[in-house]
Amino acid sequence: MVPTISLAAAVITFLLLSIPILTVRLLAILPSHRPPPRPRVRGSPACLLIVLGSGGHTAEMLAMLAKINLHDYTHRIWIVSSGDEFSAQKAHKFEAQLLSAPLVQPVNGCTNTADAAANQVHSMGVCAGTSMGTLKGKSEEELSRRSSSYAVHTIPRARAIHQSLLSTPFTALSTLRACIPLLLDPAPPDLILTNGPATATILIFASLALRFLNVRRCHSRGKLRTIYVESWARVKRLSLSGRLLCGVVDRFVVQWEGLEGVRGLSGGRGEFRGVLV
Repeated sequence: MVPTISLAAAVITFLLLSIPILTVRLLAILPSHRPPPRPRVRGSPACLLIVLGSGGHTAEMLAMLAKINLHDYTHRIWIVSSGDEFSAQKAHKFEAQLLSAPLVQPVNGCTNTADAAANQVHSMGVCAGTSMGTLKGKSEEELSRRSSSYAVHTIPRARAIHQSLLSTPFTALSTLRACIPLLLDPAPPDLILTNGPATATILIFASLALRFLNVRRCHSRGKLRTIYVESWARVKRLSLSGRLLCGVVDRFVVQWEGLEGVRGLSGGRGEFRGVLV
């Protein structure tokens, strides 16, 4: 009887000591306590991970990316859900157009709100110290070579349309298991950009877990920063993905002024940066 009581006391003591430590660690990796990214040296390697949804999510993401100079990112990882061949094809087509398109000119004098807003979102990422214009000192050949570095990965869908809520946890776990190696191999991406598909919710929580454990020093090196752009279709109320992720992503951007300052289930506030699509 005495050994059982001693074991129970040891477990309780462990929990009482570990809970505050884990809480402090969790608070330390949340955006409100995370230091801003250091300006990146122009031309240094930077990896951007883009999560595509299906249909409208993909169309909005590609419209936004068309206004951003992706030459600043030396490698891009596109994530699509299983069965979404449309988004995978669109990603390959976008990269082919990027390779053949002329370099973007400086946008200090943006001609419309969408371009100005996209410039602001671009500055939130790892390239905060660079411009959206032509990279000075780099030849056309070198920029073309860098722009061709990309990969498209397919992961299990977190939840299919009309899927039962009872089976959703199992498919979500399958998605989570597929996300972990993509976030680590060959190295953690610098920036994750998404606009709300369910698969992205699982991926961002996976990145949060990796930062919590500081796997491959991803947190201490400032990797796995996240920008969430709420869908343009969300005018008065955040999506479920938005409500879940508002307090855990580094920047949460809304496209309607009426959503500015709106809080999600996990805290955080929406930032209005104009229409981005």
